[in-house]
Amino acid sequence: MQRRFSLLLIFVPLLLKAQTTPDASEIIRKAEDQLRGNSSEASISMSVIRPDYTRNVSFKSWSLGDEYGLTLITSPARDRGMAFLKRGREVWNWQPSIDRSIKMPPSMMLQGWMGSDLTTEDLVRQNSILNDYDHKLLADANVDGNLCYTIALTPKEQAAVVWGKLIMYIGKSDYLQYKTEFFDEDMELVNTITGKVPKKFGSRTVLTHLEVIPEGKPGHKTIFKYDELEFDVELRESFFSLQNLKRLRP
Repeated sequence: MQRRFSLLLIFVPLLLKAQTTPDASEIIRKAEDQLRGNSSEASISMSVIRPDYTRNVSFKSWSLGDEYGLTLITSPARDRGMAFLKRGREVWNWQPSIDRSIKMPPSMMLQGWMGSDLTTEDLVRQNSILNDYDHKLLADANVDGNLCYTIALTPKEQAAVVWGKLIMYIGKSDYLQYKTEFFDEDMELVNTITGKVPKKFGSRTVLTHLEVIPEGKPGHKTIFKYDELEFDVELRESFFSLQNLKRLRP
């Protein structure tokens, strides 16, 4: 009896730990929900930093679930009024200077968005992180003093994605995405995104300072800062239409 009791003392804590640790896909799902909610409205500043210049862009952004997104450029003056609409996996760009909207072809999706170190593909395909990749838990890691789950994401066989692999570092206590590494098909590191400066918006905490650092390009980086952010705003699918894309004004 004494031996059986001793074995229980050893194995019960291990069983409880196994039951309370979520799997990799559940961790990513919680992290994505923490960042997006059901809907959101945000004001964001972007700085594209290069060795010989810095380009500043401000924009407003709306999202509804994973399928709908709309972004309106508010500055600088030469780009003011330009807008981008995402519906599913299709993206349109409204250009007021020529008074027309353009459905973006695959070649344009792979270009740097507004001259930044993130492509349009990166910005509009967030839902593919859950649907197009297999997820595997690796050893925990410490990122800037935050104990994180480490998760490897590898593309599913038929997934139409650009990256050969992603490594995500998600806080164990808060499910915030502190770092993501992007690898190409040859498993060479291409971009690293780090998140800092947590701030609470309503009931959610978000990292408000995101840095995108391209590998092998000294002096190059892009910084995104959330100036305002509101979750679970009242939005309908009709807001994310081509007609509204043309009507929006800064």
